[in-house]
Amino acid sequence: MVSSLPHPTFPKLSTLFEQGSPHSAGRDGLAALLARPAKAVVALDFDGTLAEIVPDPEQARAHPGAVPALAALAPQVASIAVVTGRPAGVAVRYGGFAGVPGLEHLVVLGHYGAERWDAVTGTVKAAAPHPGVASVRAELPGFLDRAGAWPGVWIEEKGRAVAVHTRRAQDPESAFEALKGPLGDLAVAHGLVLEPGRMVLELRPPGMDKGLALAEYVREVGAGSVLYAGDDLGDLPAFAAVEKLRSDGTPGVLVCSGSTEVPELAERADLSVAGPAGVVEFLTELARAVREG
Repeated sequence: MVSSLPHPTFPKLSTLFEQGSPHSAGRDGLAALLARPAKAVVALDFDGTLAEIVPDPEQARAHPGAVPALAALAPQVASIAVVTGRPAGVAVRYGGFAGVPGLEHLVVLGHYGAERWDAVTGTVKAAAPHPGVASVRAELPGFLDRAGAWPGVWIEEKGRAVAVHTRRAQDPESAFEALKGPLGDLAVAHGLVLEPGRMVLELRPPGMDKGLALAEYVREVGAGSVLYAGDDLGDLPAFAAVEKLRSDGTPGVLVCSGSTEVPELAERADLSVAGPAGVVEFLTELARAVREG
């Protein structure tokens, strides 16, 4: 793993992976991306990667430098894809991605790929919703009351999924651990799966994860290399997808938007940066390096 950079500066990307003790696969992935950027897919999570984690997810917005950095990089690579558990349209609004020069071919894979927004058309395409989500949505308030949910625990409506947040509870970690088992049982009873995150427990249909969405999109584009940046447990399937692509011959780079809450991600990353600000700085330097050849 590349050494974590609390205040990252990337004066020359070609020497980036000479710092610390990098995975050779990450170094090879970066080299392939820089050598043939027009064949590269750059994919990123939204919350915690392009936007700071905030107590109220409805208040999340992309880092001020995110859109300019993406707009500088996008015309030089095969595709920029935002891969998120949020509804695609919500990520577009909160990210400010629509109508931005340079982002005409941005794609947002929302709800873990169940929804897709293409900047070129400005429309969202979506699969039929899973019936278990509606059932859980109706049952969940009473279920949490019976479980003695902590004050501050609240439900987020996500359209094709539903999430229970514990970050506002007096003891967020205790609330998270106490609810994980019961909510897992509830998910199974309705044909859903439980996805733990950073003080959030999401109930969603099976067969929906960022790894499946990313792998399918990389195949669609015919990418020669792929870079993925994420921050949470929900990004582990995308990390696994990049690792599988690398084993099959497609070079890749894994970037962790650093968080002490999710060491599992940092341990598998080729590079760790300091949250969305670090991601923006990295993307900006990547765009410069590609542009200058």
